[in-house]
Amino acid sequence: MHRRPRHFLPAKHRRRPKPLHKQPAEPPTPTYTRDTIRRVTNILRDHPWSAARPLLLSLQGLTWDSHTVARVLKTHPPLQKAFLFFRLASSPAANPKAAFRHDRYTYTSMLHLLGEAGRIPAMLRLLAEMLRAGVDPDAATFTTVMHWLGRAGDVDAAMSVWEEMRCRRGRCRPTLVSYTACVKILFDAGRVAEGKRVFEEMVAEGLRPSCTTYTVLIEHLADAGKFEATLEIMSDMQDAGIEPDKALCNILVRKCSKAGETSVMTFILKYMKEKLIVLRRPIFLEALKALQASGESDNLLREVNPHLASEGIDCDPTFSHLGYITDRSMIMYLLAARNWSAIEQMIQELTTRNVKFESHILSDIIQASCANCRPSCGLTVLHYSLRVGNQLNRSAYSCLLGQYLRSDSFDLVLKIVEELIKSGCNLGSYLLSVLILRFGCAGHSSYAAHIFGLSSPDQNVTTYTALMNAYFQAGEVDKALELLSQMKTYEISACAGTYEVLIYGLQKAGRKHDSEHYRRERMEMQWHRQYCDEHSSEDSLCNHLFCGFHC
Repeated sequence: MHRRPRHFLPAKHRRRPKPLHKQPAEPPTPTYTRDTIRRVTNILRDHPWSAARPLLLSLQGLTWDSHTVARVLKTHPPLQKAFLFFRLASSPAANPKAAFRHDRYTYTSMLHLLGEAGRIPAMLRLLAEMLRAGVDPDAATFTTVMHWLGRAGDVDAAMSVWEEMRCRRGRCRPTLVSYTACVKILFDAGRVAEGKRVFEEMVAEGLRPSCTTYTVLIEHLADAGKFEATLEIMSDMQDAGIEPDKALCNILVRKCSKAGETSVMTFILKYMKEKLIVLRRPIFLEALKALQASGESDNLLREVNPHLASEGIDCDPTFSHLGYITDRSMIMYLLAARNWSAIEQMIQELTTRNVKFESHILSDIIQASCANCRPSCGLTVLHYSLRVGNQLNRSAYSCLLGQYLRSDSFDLVLKIVEELIKSGCNLGSYLLSVLILRFGCAGHSSYAAHIFGLSSPDQNVTTYTALMNAYFQAGEVDKALELLSQMKTYEISACAGTYEVLIYGLQKAGRKHDSEHYRRERMEMQWHRQYCDEHSSEDSLCNHLFCGFHC
């Protein structure tokens, strides 16, 4: 029997189930030492010891080792709880498996806390305990004990510690800090000869004096009244590549103020101005009082300390309000950082609050913003000053107008000038003449005539001549000649600069006959004034601007 062949379909591949992707476990958040130190310090500050002890023993991540204990003590927790923490660190409760033993770092940190708190007997008892425990003190330990003994007035005990450190030269060699501390103790105690010997020994050991060492020497010389020697030491410092720091400058200025040495103080202030160093407020007031008592100018002192420039000056009580002082400090900081966007926002906020601000600061902001090519900030300050009624320096107006003139923003310049004049600001003959000149050279004689008409108090020979030049530049010769007739009507005499503009403008317009007429008139005017010696300030300014001027 014939069987039909079977046709089988090809086997299908079975799909393997996709393995389930397990979410990776988040790595544990690392515990940094600085976070642990902060937590321990907060526990010691915020809790009584009865509550702090169990919290410390159960604190996760707290390792009872030398580094951690020393860093906790250096955060200056309350003294009593710091000492109890110091004892807890070496107790079996903190380390049940292996007891922790204090080393010279933890002992030195605790000694410093006791000395700083004036607990000298407790400090000496802890030092004796350290020696009994077999912990060898290092230079930092001896220096700490010696320093606080000297501060407590026990100079002999401090020097005995110094001699003990010197006797251990094989195991403990005095450092630069140790020598500096010893010299200061001896100088403060009046034992100058011994202090000099210690300083010479330091130099012989090959240690290079630091700024702190020089500060100790200079302070001693200033106390002795040898201010010229202090300047020599400062010069030696700079020759050695060490620049006097803020602390040294403040100390010297205070010593000079007390002794009335204003000449040396001036030298130091010049150095501070060059290095951008400022004084602390109490020292600034002492220096200000000394300069006023000697009858000398305090301008340099105020230039060095712009943040204190208003001290000692009678001013509006509004400027002493706490809110104003905060705003002023913020704006001064932003000005130093050249953050013009933030200054604009603060000025806009002051505008909405209608708060009056010091004029000299606003003038400085305008000039600085224009110098840094950010006139928009200066324009915001100008609008604010006009709204609150602040009169700014003329140099600030000149900077802002000049910035927009250089960018050919004549429409904006016209609006600014209109606002200034309407608010009662007197631009002056020179600034007004320069503006009219620039408008004329740009072909905007209508703008020039408009601001001329607004400034009636400043309509003199200089401004008339400037407008005349603007008309000539625009080809409006008849208007220029009408302006000359108007000058004669108002009995404003033309000067050499006026005739210079007339003659050149008429020649350029092709009216040679008229130019010759005014040339002869100029010769007669010059002959008359030569014998009469008549010269006004407006004539001098006009001649300066227009004699030889051709736009």
